[in-house]
Amino acid sequence: MKKIVLVFVAVVSITAAFAQTKQLSKADLANKAGDHFMFQLGSDHWAGAPDSISSHKKGLSRGINAYVMLNRTFKNNPQFSAAFGLGVGTTNMYFKTVNVGINSLTTKLPFTNLDSTDRYKKYKLSTAFLEVPVELRFVKDPTRENKSLKGAIGIKVGTLLNVHTKGKTLENKSGATINAYTQKESDKRFFNSTRLCGTARVGYGIYSIYGSYQITTLLKDGVGPQIHPFEIGFCLSGL
Repeated sequence: MKKIVLVFVAVVSITAAFAQTKQLSKADLANKAGDHFMFQLGSDHWAGAPDSISSHKKGLSRGINAYVMLNRTFKNNPQFSAAFGLGVGTTNMYFKTVNVGINSLTTKLPFTNLDSTDRYKKYKLSTAFLEVPVELRFVKDPTRENKSLKGAIGIKVGTLLNVHTKGKTLENKSGATINAYTQKESDKRFFNSTRLCGTARVGYGIYSIYGSYQITTLLKDGVGPQIHPFEIGFCLSGL
């Protein structure tokens, strides 16, 4: 994430230093898009998770985020703007042969290995946050934002709405189906109620690649490993 931010800042600085700045009138900016809506689909990962957890991940863990944004262009340089908004961010971490005991009465969150016993064919740990994203944005051509190179760096602050696990299709250790039972458990006790993430994105027009890194830990102090989730994915923005 730090490398992404440094590269973006360098590109913006060089552009600002050597490019000729156009004198833009209000009419030039009348049809300027502001990326007032952002939809993101990403791949989720856990930095800091021990091998005993990472080795049990299964398939592509994914997150979906959607935000409504307000965009304010800088008067002295319309290539730059500041934006803030509100939205929801979700994550879904998929596991095999493991149970995450979010309803456990223990002092630490148990990740139980189920290699030699019955387990669910599909199993995930999901979180949902109400988030406030803030961005410093740059667009090369502010008069044609939907056909221009652009980028943004920022932060987002979120409050935890929900944590749950969901298991589908119970099977034995040999992989034979026992029944089609589905189990869902919810509990936020082990998880930090607030998260702070650094964000960055770069793209062209309404399409961009984004990344986010959670500065705060996923779990509360003392209840489990110091896990920092991060996400890389595709962003669709516009309006």
